[in-house]
Amino acid sequence: MPVLHWTLGVLALFLVQISVAATDSSPDPLFQGDDILSVRITAPMATLLSDRPDDEELPGKLHYAEADGSIAEFDIEIRTRGRYRRQAHVCSFPPLRLDFKTSAVKNSLFHKQDKLKLVTHCQASSRYEQALLREYLVYRMLNVLTEKSYKVRMMLITYVDADDKLEDVTQHGFVIERDDRFAKRIGTQILEIPKTSVKSIDPQHMNLGSVFQFMIGNTDFSPIRAAPGESCCHNYELYGNEGESILAVPYDFDQSGFVDAPHATPNDRFKLSSVRERLYRGRCANNEHLPATIAHFIDRRDEVTAVLNSLPPVSKSSLTMMSKYVDRFYSVITSERRINKELTKACI
Repeated sequence: MPVLHWTLGVLALFLVQISVAATDSSPDPLFQGDDILSVRITAPMATLLSDRPDDEELPGKLHYAEADGSIAEFDIEIRTRGRYRRQAHVCSFPPLRLDFKTSAVKNSLFHKQDKLKLVTHCQASSRYEQALLREYLVYRMLNVLTEKSYKVRMMLITYVDADDKLEDVTQHGFVIERDDRFAKRIGTQILEIPKTSVKSIDPQHMNLGSVFQFMIGNTDFSPIRAAPGESCCHNYELYGNEGESILAVPYDFDQSGFVDAPHATPNDRFKLSSVRERLYRGRCANNEHLPATIAHFIDRRDEVTAVLNSLPPVSKSSLTMMSKYVDRFYSVITSERRINKELTKACI
């Protein structure tokens, strides 16, 4: 049956299967808007950049303008985080974690926020800035495809060194919805387990994630196992309620071809020529869900494309690159022959 003529019944069934469980929960205030939030962070930046503490929090302050024009300022604690991008030879400016006092931010834009992951610019160059913007858009595209994905908020951040050792730096960065707040939003619980199996994971959502990873050209993940020294699973978080299938939610897309970060390198085991080369890492056990999954991606194509045009700081060349990369994905999933070759028969 031609791809473009799958019945609406198949698509409707899939949409029901991946829909969010009935809940009145909405994203926290910070993640309800998509405008760029201007903030200033004052902290011992020289110490953070040189020592890169991941187990000691340093004092700082964050301030921004509320919607009514008033200036809000909060005491925070701040440290570096992550593994790969925290290394000085990879990023001169590491990813950060911002720790708020929940009592202090009550009823503000940061209401219910505590330990927030901040994705930073890595290096001070236009190439790295554009890569960061593209990674943010990956999360936004996934939001279009499923509510069971992490919300993000873009910021324009001025970093001020509290000890006056460094000049002020203004760069884009974005924060990611906390795992516990995500769990509450969709009505599930965080799972802390060393590993899992394909058959334990919700097949519809896992299949959507697998096709999405193919769309963005990512192979740096595993929804069932962790990399050495990490908790399960590699660039996936697991959620679930007793008696239900596990929900595997992806994050961290800097190694993908869509983002094409300057520090990204293809995994040697896959023998890829570059990170821009796609390789499907979906599971054969879920191939029965491919027709409905692909129909869903086709149905949401206009919304996915709209996301690419939603962020003004994205350069014209970056937008062209992203658009072509996504178009090439859609040329695959609208061809029965290429679906069979590049997805169905390429599964693991």
